[in-house]
Amino acid sequence: MSEECCPGDFASCVRREFPALDRKVYLDSACIGVAPVRAVRAVTDLVQGMQYCTAESGTEMHGRLNELRASARPLAARLIGAEASDIALVESATHGLKIALESLPLHAGDEVLLPDLEFIQLGVMCRQLEDRGITVRTVPHDPSGRIGVDAVRAELTPAVKVLALSSVQWTNGFRADLADLSELCRGRGVWLLVDAAQHVGALPFDVRRTPVDLLVCGGHKWLCSPFGTGFLYLAPAARPRLRRPLAGFFAARPPARTWGEAFLRPDLTPLRAYEFTDDAHAWETGGTGNYPGAVGLSAALSLFLELRPQRVEAHLRTLTDYLIEGLDRLGFTVVSPREARHRSGIVTFGTGRAAGDLHLLRALLTAGIAVGVRYTSGVGGVRVSCHLYNTLRDVDALLEAAEDWRRGPRRTTAPRARTRQLPRAAAQIVRQRALIDALDDDLMGIVTARGGVSRGIRRSRTEGALSRTDLAREREVVERFHDRLGQDGTRLALELLRMCKGDT
Repeated sequence: MSEECCPGDFASCVRREFPALDRKVYLDSACIGVAPVRAVRAVTDLVQGMQYCTAESGTEMHGRLNELRASARPLAARLIGAEASDIALVESATHGLKIALESLPLHAGDEVLLPDLEFIQLGVMCRQLEDRGITVRTVPHDPSGRIGVDAVRAELTPAVKVLALSSVQWTNGFRADLADLSELCRGRGVWLLVDAAQHVGALPFDVRRTPVDLLVCGGHKWLCSPFGTGFLYLAPAARPRLRRPLAGFFAARPPARTWGEAFLRPDLTPLRAYEFTDDAHAWETGGTGNYPGAVGLSAALSLFLELRPQRVEAHLRTLTDYLIEGLDRLGFTVVSPREARHRSGIVTFGTGRAAGDLHLLRALLTAGIAVGVRYTSGVGGVRVSCHLYNTLRDVDALLEAAEDWRRGPRRTTAPRARTRQLPRAAAQIVRQRALIDALDDDLMGIVTARGGVSRGIRRSRTEGALSRTDLAREREVVERFHDRLGQDGTRLALELLRMCKGDT
């Protein structure tokens, strides 16, 4: 979007950016977020530029793509209180964790510590260190599903070199005492690696107030980036002690102003002395990147910076307070912490039985309410993740559906099969209409973009002293639409030509 959101206009800005959610109850952002309009448009503009070869050459296009990708670094840095030089772009949280763990100067006999509530991907990454003679141990959670600082302290033997943990746990939304853990690690000389995938975007995070050595965040959850991407923060004091991963030439300094210019030099050879920057950029893969993902991430980050993390957190607190109060009233067991300092955007609750949780999940999905069920080490239940685009109306819909499930099937004269089919059909229609709305938004965006290109062509024709209209070209457009869509295509093409001519 060209216009920025006014911080005081939070609700209307969110409605503009997430129009499809007016008709859908989506409470599953801990799994995957919903892309804002600006992110979708950014990706669409980029791929359309590739489709129509808008650059003068492939070399120019590649340079432009690298510049667009790089624009995500300063935005990610601003969001967590860092510098752009501290940020490396990664393809996912998994990719970032792999780079982070391989960069740590670990040796046989060293130990890595992680909570037993961790997301499975962190466990998978850490277990692969065992091939190097490194031991991985877990910190057990307490009966309330928390990982306390004292519990971590009790496990910090001299062999422990790394504490790796999520700042917000994925099953119950527990937010760690990260400031105290940071102080504990600094005092013991232990590396602190944080997975912030369930934190950044929902809650403020400032590395100046809470120092960490390495932080990984995927973009597709609470940051609402539409493609697989994310970022890796490497603290300035940590980088000189980290191992450099294998990287391609885009992570090295070019022997000219740009790599495009370097390719023009006859003396360029593959086996040369390559100099890498001291910035976190050097920890990137250094090859052709996920450019659509990066521009989508940049656009999504711009939205969160405009709305401000503190405003998003306050909105989530209102929703989760209301949700917990409603769950208490209905008699469900709230698994998530209630203390403000341990709360997040995730509220997990249970029925008292794992089978009951799954049965309730199916009922909620049938009612058109998107939630999930997650467990780790015996902790979990029905996971609800409220985000900036959710409202109290969404929470009411969830509570009403949960109450209906708790009451059990109601007596009715209608056939039982029909009773089951009606909610499912209604929910399906809601989802289909939301998709139609999203497609309509795409169509309007494409028509607007087409008009801009058409006006550019007319300006070029005017500057070249050519006629304002190319009738042969217009006939070609009409015939192409007619061949695909028949007579309706003809009418659509004529209307597009009329709408997109514009003034010069």
